[in-house]
Amino acid sequence: MATLTKKPKWLNKRINLSDCSNTKSLLRSLNLHTVCEEAACPNISECFHKGTATFMILGSNCTRSCKFCNIKNGQPSLVDKDEPVHIADAVKKLGLKHVVITSVTRDDLEDGGAEQFARTISNIRSRVESIAIEVLIPDFKGNREAIKKIAEQGPDIINHNLETVPRLYPAIRPEADYKRSLEVLKTAKESAGPKAYTKSGIMLGFGETEKEILQVFADLRGIGCDFLSIGQYLAPSREHYPVKEYITPNKFQYYKREAEEMGFKFVASAPYVRSSYLAEEYI
Repeated sequence: MATLTKKPKWLNKRINLSDCSNTKSLLRSLNLHTVCEEAACPNISECFHKGTATFMILGSNCTRSCKFCNIKNGQPSLVDKDEPVHIADAVKKLGLKHVVITSVTRDDLEDGGAEQFARTISNIRSRVESIAIEVLIPDFKGNREAIKKIAEQGPDIINHNLETVPRLYPAIRPEADYKRSLEVLKTAKESAGPKAYTKSGIMLGFGETEKEILQVFADLRGIGCDFLSIGQYLAPSREHYPVKEYITPNKFQYYKREAEEMGFKFVASAPYVRSSYLAEEYI
């Protein structure tokens, strides 16, 4: 399948950061990172205009090099012990009702950064009342104790993205493992208790087939995953994995219906859907 260059008419969202200075200034003053900025999310201006952001803890350099991702790969920074407090401050100042906490992958840390996730959840809970907390976690190399440490802090949603179909993992996520990622979600479900939800997301346009996509849905439902996000892959640069197909809005609606029929409690499926985009709508 050939690499595509020209975007179709339904992928014409404009990014305008001209009115986002207040959010950006607050983030910089507290030395905080957002996946919105680091991953070059196409929804960044919409979210920043609303005063919302997905906080990215544990630095801005990732120890892995997924071929679709715009986050930098490099020498990771020291863990900032004050980061959980700063995030709680930002959440309070922004008046958030739903906050998403994610991180770079930190294979250099013994627990993969689970303690920092736990401390961040705890600090937010102690500072902000009536807030929904969602965590978008890495796979922690399958470390069940790391996952349990986060789950025990009582996040409302535990999210771990499968990203693509298993056949494409070697080309797109060479340091990850499909079955291991399913186990992460299964462990999270078992550890979090009945009040918490699990969530995952995939991107389309890597060259996957419809049969493969529907099997991913079935695999997720097989381990009790509650929520699903489905969006169009857009290559951040020419150095990243190329887009193989642009999925039509009607096809996204078809996948939404199929996923809902399988039993997902909420499905977001559209070209510009991203894992943390409009995250509050899931609950």
